[in-house]
Amino acid sequence: MRGDDLTALKDFPLFAGMAEEQFEKVLQMAYLQRFPPQVQLIGEGDPADFLHIVVEGTVELYGTSNGRETTMALLRPISTFILAAVLKDAFYLMSARTLSRSRVLMIPAENIRNVMEADPAFARAMILELAGGFRSAVKALKDQKLRSGVERLANYLLRAEEQSGGNGIVELTEDKRTLASLLGMTPENLSRAFGTLRKHGVEVRGAKISLTNRDELVQLAHPTPLIDGRKV
Repeated sequence: MRGDDLTALKDFPLFAGMAEEQFEKVLQMAYLQRFPPQVQLIGEGDPADFLHIVVEGTVELYGTSNGRETTMALLRPISTFILAAVLKDAFYLMSARTLSRSRVLMIPAENIRNVMEADPAFARAMILELAGGFRSAVKALKDQKLRSGVERLANYLLRAEEQSGGNGIVELTEDKRTLASLLGMTPENLSRAFGTLRKHGVEVRGAKISLTNRDELVQLAHPTPLIDGRKV
């Protein structure tokens, strides 16, 4: 990797506080690569050879079974996948592919395990990353089991609007079929859910969605930090 790439990586929370020697060791034989959209990065059932970090773009985690496929998560910078498999030296339980032009840092899994034993700051960062991933999974499961499709979509739009600056506009970066899969819905049910939300101030123009009555949408969605909060 180039020197300016290494300098930028030192600012990532995962590497903050690491000893310089261990920082160099963890990135030995690592790759920071650009990928076009729709490139498969890992396959479920494959051995976890690398820890991947999304530096730019969007990556979709998805699973398959019995001829069916579902979106598990959409990852944007700065996100890792799949740390649990790397730490256990196990197989990936999900596949991953790029949804947009992306830059992904690929760190050999053995480097991660070795440096964790030698560098307490890095070990703590990995533990916090793993804990964050677990809590995100619990929130996603609660979202699926405790909410209707309309409520899941409403809360997704509220979260996306907040993350984009709270200006009442959401620009979808994924196609609606992927969004439906992420929310546990069929494309047809997603279309009907958008129709239901229209009377609550949600206006759809292609990938651009306007929230014209946020207060009413909040009353319908009942967001809670225990499902929707990013820092809880």
